[in-house]
Amino acid sequence: MNSPRVMIVDDNPYNVELASFVLTTDGLEVAVAVNAADALAQIPVFRPDLILMDVQMPGMDGLELTRRLKADPATGHVRIVAFTAYAMKGDEAKMLAAGCDAYLSKPIEVASFARQVKAYLAPAG
Repeated sequence: MNSPRVMIVDDNPYNVELASFVLTTDGLEVAVAVNAADALAQIPVFRPDLILMDVQMPGMDGLELTRRLKADPATGHVRIVAFTAYAMKGDEAKMLAAGCDAYLSKPIEVASFARQVKAYLAPAG
């Protein structure tokens, strides 16, 4: 069986390096995109099962990219988890309204991060 594919869309190299290391060590296949344009170029080739989406990025932010991906029949099925340090009241609602399926906060808890991501990959229901 193929390993689940996770794309991390984040412009912070430290966040990307740590998250990627933890997920690949736990057996997931990981691709990294540093911005929305990079993600749009890679998604058709990598075909992720789940995208960890940073919300605040230069250029097109993660919520706009999420809206575009969810509106596209080719990518609308991909689970998108907001992956952000935003923790203000109401922010989670904005992320869900934009089409995110869930929310994971940064900084990550290394001991539980892979388990959390795998839970989002599990079939719903």
